[in-house]
Amino acid sequence: MDLRYPIGKYETKTVLTPGERAEAIAQIAETPKRMRDAVGGLSGGQLDTPYRPDGWTVRQLANHVPDSHMNAYVRLKLALTENEPTIRPYEEGLWAELPDSRETPVEVSLALLEFLHLRWDILLRALQPEDFARRLRHPALGIMTVDNLVHHYAWHGRHHVAHITSLRQREGWN
Repeated sequence: MDLRYPIGKYETKTVLTPGERAEAIAQIAETPKRMRDAVGGLSGGQLDTPYRPDGWTVRQLANHVPDSHMNAYVRLKLALTENEPTIRPYEEGLWAELPDSRETPVEVSLALLEFLHLRWDILLRALQPEDFARRLRHPALGIMTVDNLVHHYAWHGRHHVAHITSLRQREGWN
């Protein structure tokens, strides 16, 4: 198993069926609980353990997910309110090295993730089918749709939760 991709690499999907879309939205809504469950009961030393050699620590993962998902939420709102906006990427690896990512108690990020996902879920469930075809431009990846954004971040949450749960299983921390 490739420890970098415990659920497999992301496979781009630009257009979702209504069922796929509903499932992706449900997965986004479930991410905070899954993350909370994944880190629950871990000691400080366990939180500061890399999920793989040369990888981020569990704490960095728990702090990265709200950083990434805040960016996604803003990108969604830009796509819904502007005509094919060009979004701004960020250096996630450098963000993960900042003191707030390395030192913030995970509870802070879990609370942030819960409230962010509540807002995100409310917005996504209120959209009309045609809204999911709206487009945004990523400078490195090109044109994306709201469907693509939703699909990607549903995977992203599962991906990082699996980093933690697979580490727990390998280390016998369950």
